[in-house]
Amino acid sequence: MQAGDTENHLGALFMRLAKTSFALQWRSVKDIGLTPAQSRALFVLSHCDAPPRMSDLAQRLGVVPRAVTPTVDALEEAGYVRRSTDPANRRATLLELTDEGRQMCCRIGEHRTRAAGELFAPLSPEQQQTLTDLLEQVQDELPDWVSDHQSCQRPSPPA
Repeated sequence: MQAGDTENHLGALFMRLAKTSFALQWRSVKDIGLTPAQSRALFVLSHCDAPPRMSDLAQRLGVVPRAVTPTVDALEEAGYVRRSTDPANRRATLLELTDEGRQMCCRIGEHRTRAAGELFAPLSPEQQQTLTDLLEQVQDELPDWVSDHQSCQRPSPPA
């Protein structure tokens, strides 16, 4: 196989596995009463050091801010998220996980672990470790703009 063929095969394989992973997780979170968007939003919120603004959550999820509103509405209605006014900018809304939201994040984590176990079951424990090491290496080499996009920290106000 030539270099270009290998890259094409790797890209196609990666996309198929990503879709399969998404399908397994979709089925898993559906079983606990969430949509994938709600699950992702809870996961992101659980990794924030401080309550983020709605716009910060939207950026982290890679969607426009108005797309986050129905997701947050549903999470708030379910008792998983609490909204509050940002004291630094009264027009902005902060989001915070409730105790129920933190418990749901634990359930989501358990379901994600099960879905990953299902996906990677054909691999031996040694192969799974090798794959983990390789994926961590790829993640460690991602450009700054990717980690900036994933950051849950609000930029500091200008001095």
